[in-house]
Amino acid sequence: MTDTVFRRARDEDLAAILALLADDEIARSRAGHVAEATPAVRAAFEEIQRDRNNELLVGERAGEVIATLQLTFIPGLSRGGLRRALIEAVRVRSDLRGLGIGEQLMQAAMDRARERGCGAIQLSTDLRRTAAHRFYARLGFEATHAGMKRAL
Repeated sequence: MTDTVFRRARDEDLAAILALLADDEIARSRAGHVAEATPAVRAAFEEIQRDRNNELLVGERAGEVIATLQLTFIPGLSRGGLRRALIEAVRVRSDLRGLGIGEQLMQAAMDRARERGCGAIQLSTDLRRTAAHRFYARLGFEATHAGMKRAL
């Protein structure tokens, strides 16, 4: 099996990233979910690409994007100016789950966060994703806070 390379996303990766995001029952059930590069999605992708505090990472194997996540770097005043990284939208192609790719992707994100001077990394995960909770706990993440959201 070919090794997976983790890198920042490029324009030509957008369709594959959207396919990974769409390959998820919970995500598909959410309002606003799209599986194609609409003008709004394209604008968001371009904004992420321009923003030095946002990165889309992809895992590529044999020329094909098989995993993705978004990494956001957040400067903060609390905890003595601690810089944090926030992980969002973690996906591994469904037929490749359980092979260690997700762990490698998360390690790449944590390495990148350290490189950017972050002292903490955090994420939120849907309460229905019990397998994901076990996965993140195995990687050393702890459920220390309650997350809350509100539509605007």
